[in-house]
Amino acid sequence: MGSEYEPGKWRKRPVVVTAQRMREGFTVETMEGTMTGKPGDWLITGINGEQYPCDDEIFRKTYEAASTETEPGQ
Repeated sequence: MGSEYEPGKWRKRPVVVTAQRMREGFTVETMEGTMTGKPGDWLITGINGEQYPCDDEIFRKTYEAASTETEPGQ
């Protein structure tokens, strides 16, 4: 692999997050400001407690169910 300053392939580390599919629209304060989620979108809580909405289609392509013994961030 070349320098990290050059284009290259990178894989996202496996991280467990907490997520809930929302029945109603919602708003959440994120590091980027106020974001809005639609009914059916997911509200994700990351390993540092940050929250953000995720479109259902993107969520299903990106995430899979984790073991119930695994704690977020491990």
